[in-house]
Amino acid sequence: MIETARDGDIVTITLNRPDKANALTFAMLEQLVEAVEQAAPARAVILTGRGKVFSAGADLDDARAGLATADVWERLSSAVARFDGLSIAALNGTLAGGAMGMALACDIRLAVPQARFFYPVMKLGFLPQPSDPGRLRALIGPARSKLILMGGQKIDADEALAFGLIDRIVAPEALLQGARDLAQDTLGAAPAHALAIKQMCTAEA
Repeated sequence: MIETARDGDIVTITLNRPDKANALTFAMLEQLVEAVEQAAPARAVILTGRGKVFSAGADLDDARAGLATADVWERLSSAVARFDGLSIAALNGTLAGGAMGMALACDIRLAVPQARFFYPVMKLGFLPQPSDPGRLRALIGPARSKLILMGGQKIDADEALAFGLIDRIVAPEALLQGARDLAQDTLGAAPAHALAIKQMCTAEA
């Protein structure tokens, strides 16, 4: 259900459960954590999915069994945030619920025009994962964060781009190559130099 492919200094991690809209089980999340943590010493990691949905969030059966409040979501987003190289979410479709955490933790987010974004924790009676609201606020501001988390709004790709939730809209057939192209300068730099620039970009003013 999780595929990992290494091509030189780029690791591509793919959600491969398209028949279930890439809904995430506990086992899949554990595999994702392991894949991201083992991506080093690669210089770039790309997160993507098969099919027309990046991820519908938690698998309903596992959510009922406690996955919705499990710490594995936070472990995944923390692993992505700790990755020393360039992390890119290549969103092949809609991004929903707790699955948003790993994308928010990435350095760059690309999405296809058909993608939609929503995080329906308010109506489901759950809190978002601890780091997600802060990362969301840093990207789109507090009011727009409340629009999504408290207002339950579904945001389309154009609005997500205007908000700053994603960084570029890319045609489906060009999505992965677009992500790979963005990694080329990082791959060509000394690791310490690339890491220093990443830290400068993420440091609070």
